[in-house]
Amino acid sequence: MKCTVSTGLLLLGVLAVGAVQGASFNNTFPDGFLFGTASAAYQVEGAWNEDGKGESIWDHMLHVHPDFVVDGQNGDVADDSYHRYKEDIAILKELGANFYRFSISWPRIMPTGEANNINQAGIDYYNKLIDELVDNGIQPMVSMYHWDLPQWLQDLGGWTNPIITDYFEDYARVLYENFGDRVKLWVTFNEPATFMTGYTSERGMAPSIFKPGVGDYLTTHHLLIAHARAYHLYDEQYRATQQGKISITLSSSWEEPLTNSTADAIASERSMQFVLGIHAHPIYSKEGDYPAVVRERVDKNSKAEGRTRSRLPVFSKEMVEYIRGTYDYFALNYYTSHLVTEMDTGYDPSIERDCYVARSFDPSWPESSSVWLRVVPWGLRKLINWIHKEYDGPEIIITENGVSDRGTLDDQSRVSYYTSHLAEILKAIHEDGCNVGGFTAWSLMDNFEWLRGYSERFGLYSVDFSDPARPRTAKASAQVMKEIFHTRQLPEQANVRGSKSIS
Repeated sequence: MKCTVSTGLLLLGVLAVGAVQGASFNNTFPDGFLFGTASAAYQVEGAWNEDGKGESIWDHMLHVHPDFVVDGQNGDVADDSYHRYKEDIAILKELGANFYRFSISWPRIMPTGEANNINQAGIDYYNKLIDELVDNGIQPMVSMYHWDLPQWLQDLGGWTNPIITDYFEDYARVLYENFGDRVKLWVTFNEPATFMTGYTSERGMAPSIFKPGVGDYLTTHHLLIAHARAYHLYDEQYRATQQGKISITLSSSWEEPLTNSTADAIASERSMQFVLGIHAHPIYSKEGDYPAVVRERVDKNSKAEGRTRSRLPVFSKEMVEYIRGTYDYFALNYYTSHLVTEMDTGYDPSIERDCYVARSFDPSWPESSSVWLRVVPWGLRKLINWIHKEYDGPEIIITENGVSDRGTLDDQSRVSYYTSHLAEILKAIHEDGCNVGGFTAWSLMDNFEWLRGYSERFGLYSVDFSDPARPRTAKASAQVMKEIFHTRQLPEQANVRGSKSIS
């Protein structure tokens, strides 16, 4: 089958792959396919209150509630990348990474989140980081928002207040003005499905406000508008001169039916729409707006609860059109998969109750050091194919993929994880005709893993957090990924078995 790949991301230039001949596995990545690694500001930068940086919701929450994190730690120092960014770039160059995905801390450059309060020291830091990347031949991919909202904006209601869309557009303008001459790959938001849960739990992601089934839907609604505003701002005022590309990074598991029953097949599709479609459908589908099944179920349940309006806000026809098509590529994070079946779960109300599925793992799926993450490589191939079919073949960039352990340098489980997932990507390209243009390993180095602190490690490079110098040491996985990055092939010994039919 021929994989018809579009001209794709600016500077990525993924080329069309010829017909795959025979049944043998093709272990070579297409010309132009790019490899990178990722990080996020709160997880690596440290310097939480230096040089004029404002307080973020994570700073605030973990200083008040260190008990929310399993090891009582926080990101005050983390990897100290604010001071050691040149070391980070040196190991990126050693790896042979084509690009580096990092996030900008909103409160570092706008301490309160407002455009009338710009912190020049923060602007200077990111200019130095970007210049150092470019000087070393590494393309910057910038996430505008990776969960560290200025606390001042949270005091106004954060993502549940529609005024946030104004502030985010102002923030995006500051980024374009200061960095758009060198940054050509933008991501507006990282994993809305994760950070919207900050409004569903009393001891969860920041800001930890318990409003399930309401706060998460308000967050979803407002961030989709904010994304569209940032996209249109770029399209109208900056694209002609800066020539960049913009997307939103969406995370998803693959939701596999528990059994072969029709009910579980329906539950699987419904779960995909609640997990991924709720954020993807308004942007990537031909018709726009929320998926019909999401709209119908939340509206029905809201009415049964005696509410005068749906817990999921309604877009006007004009807003549906304004959001639809606001992408240049599909940015996807994938870590694991689930088995799903119909069942009442979750709080009443909640998105879990609205979705009406129970999720589980097959006990045969290998474990990791994270309770939520089982190793299911074939799920990535199925997910890529679902997106390809559902949204008419957009170019997909894998913006995160990785696995946790407890910090060993001889991380053979991570080597197996990466090679098996990369094999499934190659099958999706060469055998299924899907349009995949790049891969990003999470993460460049061990860092602060949110509510798991430093107890779980995802890095290609180990970091000694007990040493003030925070030395970075290559793991076995870094050596293997270096070989893949340079040769653009999977090693011959890579385990490429274990795939499942995508039919």
